[in-house]
Amino acid sequence: MSRFDPRGEVNRALLVGVSEYDHTAPDPQGVTGQLPAVRHNRTTLEDALHRGSVFRAHEVRALASPTPDEFTGALRRACQDARGLLLLYFAGHAVTSTSGNELHLQMRTARVLTGDGLPGSVSFSEVLGELVESRAQQVVVILDCCYAGNAAGIWHRFDDPKRKKHKVLLLMSVQPNRCILGGDADAPTPFTRELVHVLDQGGQVWLSELYAAVKQRMAEAKYKAEDDDSQRPQALAPPWDPDTDVLLAAGPVITPPPDPPVSRWVLWLRRTLARARKALERLGRTGLAILLALLATGGGYGVLVLTGDSGPCAPALELRLLTDPDLEQAMRAAADAYLASDANTTDDGCRRSGVTVYSAGAASVVSALGKRTDAWQQPRDDDNPQRDIGPQPDVWIPGTRADVRRVTAAQEDRVFARLEPDTGPFVYSPVVLAVPEGLDDDVKPTGRSLSQLVTGLEKAPGEAEVHRPDPEFADAALLATVGLYAGGADARRAEQLLTRSGRPEPSAARLLCALPDVDAVDDRSAALVPEFLLRSGVGCHPVTRAPRTAAYPDDVPGLEPTFVRVRWEDGERDADARDAEVARFRSWLTGGEGRKVLGEQGFRSAHGERRLLDPKSAPEGLTDEVPPADSADASAMDKALERYGNAHGPGRVLYLLDSSGSMAGLWDGPSGGPGILRQTLTGLGGEDEYGMWAVHGLKGRSHTDLLDFGTHARRDAERALDAARVRDAEADPSAALLDALAFMRERGADDERPQLIVYLTDGEDDNRLTGEELEQVVGRARTAGVPVAMVTLNSGACDRDRPGTRIAEAGRGRCLDAGDDLVPALRDEVARTGTGEE
Repeated sequence: MSRFDPRGEVNRALLVGVSEYDHTAPDPQGVTGQLPAVRHNRTTLEDALHRGSVFRAHEVRALASPTPDEFTGALRRACQDARGLLLLYFAGHAVTSTSGNELHLQMRTARVLTGDGLPGSVSFSEVLGELVESRAQQVVVILDCCYAGNAAGIWHRFDDPKRKKHKVLLLMSVQPNRCILGGDADAPTPFTRELVHVLDQGGQVWLSELYAAVKQRMAEAKYKAEDDDSQRPQALAPPWDPDTDVLLAAGPVITPPPDPPVSRWVLWLRRTLARARKALERLGRTGLAILLALLATGGGYGVLVLTGDSGPCAPALELRLLTDPDLEQAMRAAADAYLASDANTTDDGCRRSGVTVYSAGAASVVSALGKRTDAWQQPRDDDNPQRDIGPQPDVWIPGTRADVRRVTAAQEDRVFARLEPDTGPFVYSPVVLAVPEGLDDDVKPTGRSLSQLVTGLEKAPGEAEVHRPDPEFADAALLATVGLYAGGADARRAEQLLTRSGRPEPSAARLLCALPDVDAVDDRSAALVPEFLLRSGVGCHPVTRAPRTAAYPDDVPGLEPTFVRVRWEDGERDADARDAEVARFRSWLTGGEGRKVLGEQGFRSAHGERRLLDPKSAPEGLTDEVPPADSADASAMDKALERYGNAHGPGRVLYLLDSSGSMAGLWDGPSGGPGILRQTLTGLGGEDEYGMWAVHGLKGRSHTDLLDFGTHARRDAERALDAARVRDAEADPSAALLDALAFMRERGADDERPQLIVYLTDGEDDNRLTGEELEQVVGRARTAGVPVAMVTLNSGACDRDRPGTRIAEAGRGRCLDAGDDLVPALRDEVARTGTGEE
């Protein structure tokens, strides 16, 4: 078998995360507890696989807390469909049989009975049997559960007369007969967290490299299993045969600039001449005559002998530079240029220092420097910035100096890192709305607010989309959010202006790499990104992006990278030498040579008219002179981040289920009204509030309660839907929708939590959604600030000017009918509002 690169094959990834269980302690037959960390496992790994470019978007399926039948059904489909790579990931509870010879993966309905009774579980032998019979060329199984290491023994004992099991490779989170801890509710479990970290590092990631890197990171972090044992990941048969390996990711690589113009030969010659010069100074005229005689007789080697110098260069001091994710590529290009510069080269031709550039989420860095410098210097198992962010930096280059003010405002008690920022930025890049050609006719490049620019896009032909990266991860996205919420705009409604399908990309660089995956999406998608990325690219060659024109919102602060020296208390044994090298690098970076490199990356002058530093290489679509927006304000950034969290925090959903007599033929089964709503409950979590109304009756109340509005266990909501009945009555949709809009508006009056109304009907009573009644509902939907999902179980209900279409558009909701893929589409709408499983 040779190294297997599955790109271009028909691949499948099935990600199974069982975070919720029907039977838990203190139920004597229940599992030990719920596993909220597993929710993060599934979503973060799904995102990493999408970014890794081995699996196409439709080839990755996440399965949230399935029953055994749901799991085995999905597994069989994946085995039938895969022709290249099949990846199976499982995270959840697991137990071994009494004999220890079997591993049982526990699904949502799992119970533990006396003896070996384990209903609701699936044995790993059964899973292995399905996998070896699959059509996939290669199978990778990743287990993040208790006793995961026991799977290797089952693989070895597996009866395999056809010798198919060797295509199945195992990666396991812990050694045999060990149980792992459940992790924190706010983050993935340790094994999956490190797994995703390695997959997300960019470039090609092979299974053997993934295992080695995860094992090393977990050892360095000193993760513990139960009973204070070390948690050590396992693989089926390490060390890996280099010819037997599987490519799992090939994500965007930060493309370095061309090799520096100074070649190894030139550096060697410099050192040689420098040594010769020193030797000649020592030897004088007599020595010079001897040396020339040696050279004349062919004794060239004598040059090195006579110089008497010390030989190879001493190791260079390594500086650590932490920066914003969007700035990482540009800072790395500058560091590479500095590496070979005269400023960084001694008279002997040796390097003075190296610069290691790395990045981490901006909000995490601000938090760590503000509140967790003690843990950064002395990591703990539960708080380890060295693991989560990186080593203690010597230099921090945030996206804006306001980040320094955010850090100092958060500092309390004893602080172990002192920040020494420059008084101002050394370059500038505005945050722009990058609009594809064909959509830019209605977008004025300057003189408009961000909300005006986005609203203008709605007039463009076709369905324009606006994408923004994660404001919690990169400063440019947070600054765009500051502009989006400017002027007292309601965060909830402001967020509705943006396109959101799943989790946002972490950075603008990742966003610009992801959009071209589908040409049609790229051609209609505007992106909120730093302008310089439109010039320098984002390292995802050979992806070709749609040409874009930059619009410059006047209420969005720009990026103003600032040089910040970070001094650690008792952390620098070589403080004087490090100070000297940091000062030398700062002088070069903020001076003419550094600005030249950054100009090639697309940056502007930090002062005056903010012209492009390298206008000759600017792509079409940029404006040479742009009036800069006000600099970022620390309190505005913190407030925007808080409001963003609220707008994407626990949500509120009100379901309206048409229960009139005409629904009788569309009631039962998974495709009936209650069945469809039941399948959307996975998008709601324990902190979300929701309720259900049965809509029926023409006089008096327009509905009755199926489920009181509040927080609920999913089982309670399912019972309410099971109890729902068709009524011998007609329905008044206009009255019900007006009541629902008033109800939800009242609940959202004091906060900015996301809200949604779902109205599911057969459309038979739409004759009461006409004329004045329709206009009243449309007007209320336009002002209530609550999106309405109008769902009709017949075709044509979402055609232009139909009642459902008008109501959904007025409330910035969505209209769905039988011509759509109803269940996934509605589940996505609910999941955008809730904090649940999808």
